[in-house]
Amino acid sequence: MPVRVTLDALIVRKGLKAKDLAQTVGLSETQLSLFRSGRVKGIRFRTLARLCAALECAPGDLLGYEFDPADLEGVDED
Repeated sequence: MPVRVTLDALIVRKGLKAKDLAQTVGLSETQLSLFRSGRVKGIRFRTLARLCAALECAPGDLLGYEFDPADLEGVDED
């Protein structure tokens, strides 16, 4: 998948423990772990906002994207 979660790198840079971050944003450790591993299909904006507030970052700091032409397959042009 071209969208990847870069949360782990940010956690390390901030010197935080994932367990503490999960508690701060109101997630279970399991939920945070699933997001960190990229095994979730979506995230609520509210949760994303809480992560950004706790980490003092922007959503783009938590996610990365690598272009994949296959993502445009099947898209109708107007």
